[in-house]
Amino acid sequence: MTCLALHAQESAPAPVKEASWVTGVAATPGPRPEAAEALTASPAKPLRTYGANLDFWNLHFQSTYLWQGKRAFQAHYTGENSLLPQAETGYTLTATVFLGLRLWPGAEVYYNPEMVQSQEISELHGLGGITNGENQKSSGPEAKVYRARLFLRQTWGLGGEKSTVEDGPNQLSGTVESRRLVLTVGNLAVVDIFDNNAFSHDARIQFANWALITYGTYDYAADARGYTWGAALEYDFDEWAFRYGRFAQPRESNGLYLDNKILQRFGDQVELEHGHTLFGQPGKLRLLAFRNVISQGSFKEAVDYAKLNGGLPDVANVRREQPKNGFGVALEQNLTQDLGGFARLGWNDGRTETFTYAEIERSLSAGLVAKGRLWNRVGDSAGLALVQNGLSANHQAYLAAGGLGVFLGDGRLNYRSERIIEANYSLMGAKGIWLSVLAQRVWNPGYNADRGPVRFFGFRMHFEF
Repeated sequence: MTCLALHAQESAPAPVKEASWVTGVAATPGPRPEAAEALTASPAKPLRTYGANLDFWNLHFQSTYLWQGKRAFQAHYTGENSLLPQAETGYTLTATVFLGLRLWPGAEVYYNPEMVQSQEISELHGLGGITNGENQKSSGPEAKVYRARLFLRQTWGLGGEKSTVEDGPNQLSGTVESRRLVLTVGNLAVVDIFDNNAFSHDARIQFANWALITYGTYDYAADARGYTWGAALEYDFDEWAFRYGRFAQPRESNGLYLDNKILQRFGDQVELEHGHTLFGQPGKLRLLAFRNVISQGSFKEAVDYAKLNGGLPDVANVRREQPKNGFGVALEQNLTQDLGGFARLGWNDGRTETFTYAEIERSLSAGLVAKGRLWNRVGDSAGLALVQNGLSANHQAYLAAGGLGVFLGDGRLNYRSERIIEANYSLMGAKGIWLSVLAQRVWNPGYNADRGPVRFFGFRMHFEF
């Protein structure tokens, strides 16, 4: 599940203040950020553009093939929702059309038809941090075509410095003021707008693990493909940005169909962002909080119900309308012109079932990304990231008693934090084509010290114009 940074236009400060070499576009499971050029652009130059651009409309396209395999690993036992211990392979293939049209000054509408086809490793079971961010919960080996996005963006300039916005996917060329109000309404992905990290946000061109696309703990509103309907309002004042959004939740946990009663059941989020310069290099700090109000099952109540009525605990037996709360802190920072890093800390209360994203309730991640210019390969990039994921005490007790989640359930649990290391190298081939090799190692997969470690390796081809 990946995403496109819809607010790249809205949040881009004046060129003098934005010297980052990763600019313009960012990358959940489901939606996708399209910015391979972000890994290769010189800070002194705008992003190159491919596709048609006649000021009032544009057209872009992307396709990504991501193949992964895993080696056989040791497991003392295997349950219904375990990562299978034998060697396996899987893949995802996506293709997206990005069509944009300017309706009137400040108003733009975007439409993204998308196709996905895939084969999932272990049917996506057995991991907190799933290794392929292009995976969706409703895809399969038969190609499926659907509408990914259809939204309106209205921008009102409020003064300040002007900066140029380059043509790109879901972004028309033009200029914006550093002080502005932006309203986005329609069908999109929450992470198109929130937690738009320049170094780690897009499984199509950056790190692939779900825990590195955004906060692993961010159980944001989305259907099984990673998209939803709703609205977000953003206020930018020079280096500062404030965002608020409300979006529709699925009718049932990890379902494809959305609940249209958005005033009763919803996902709310607020984000405060500050751009800064540290030792002459640009960076950003973000604070995020979210609150979901939906009919969902409590882990503790499910365990108590099973003790009284027999059988294994099941959150489906105790679902009722109740909230889930969480927060995140994120930093992105250029260290030099050709080297940058990021860190994220995420938490949610862990009282209730995972409704839309990953089975992660505590997460800490950090990484570095380097431009190939350091080794005379302009256009290439290399990245290395570390993740530690955890579960709440209530969730641990639920799994230890034999409960199943949407992704987890080994039948029992010898709990340990799940630890992940991911490395990748991306080589720029012909114009608009990037080839990458990826490797991940996961200790305590599914938070279980009785299983693993397990090694994943992969290959990715990304094409865009």
